[in-house]
Amino acid sequence: MSNAKRAESTMNAIKELIINQRLHPGDGLPTETKLCELLGVSRSSVREALRKLEALNIVTVEHGRGSFVGSLSMEPLVQTLAFRAVLQGSGDFTGLRDVVEVRRYLDLGCAEQVVANLKGTTQPHLQELVDQMLSLARQGQTFQEQDIVFHLGLVAGISNTVVKQLIHSLWLVHQAVVPQLGLEISPHLEDTARAHQAILDAAIAGDVEAYRQAIIVHYEPLERILRTHL
Repeated sequence: MSNAKRAESTMNAIKELIINQRLHPGDGLPTETKLCELLGVSRSSVREALRKLEALNIVTVEHGRGSFVGSLSMEPLVQTLAFRAVLQGSGDFTGLRDVVEVRRYLDLGCAEQVVANLKGTTQPHLQELVDQMLSLARQGQTFQEQDIVFHLGLVAGISNTVVKQLIHSLWLVHQAVVPQLGLEISPHLEDTARAHQAILDAAIAGDVEAYRQAIIVHYEPLERILRTHL
């Protein structure tokens, strides 16, 4: 068996151990010596497997303390997608277009749950974020911080953790890629800010169709820019 296949086999065995022992983020793993005994592999195979699992946030290795179940965050996904989009080169916005399209799919797919959760409520925090976005847009300034807090606030009440993590991760990819590709979005800042107001108004009103339409309008300026560069 090659070293690469041996490391992959050891990685899978460690993941199975985490699952079988019902370990959670932060829980300790057996020592390297114990893992060698349990899995019947060499120390070098264990170390290589742990190194690769650490890169995926499945394992955290703390020198002097040992190995632990990692945060299981989607940071590796963010880094890979962002690099993939930028690697396609200046003037090629296909990667970013794909990310934006998936973001829109997720937002539309959550529409019924979001509206059901926010219908008839008052959302002073979300409204304050929209007001800040409008104010910044009128000054020609971007509002990335308010944008992500707003979108995470919309889906805070839904039960699907993976969806919420994906929404956050893809937003991070989006924000990482736009500056590196030199995409000019300033002329559309007010349109985007007003779209956030329409999204919030529709959710509080309990109008799913209006909410979905506001989501589409929200993405339209950026998608229009991307279409002109394809």
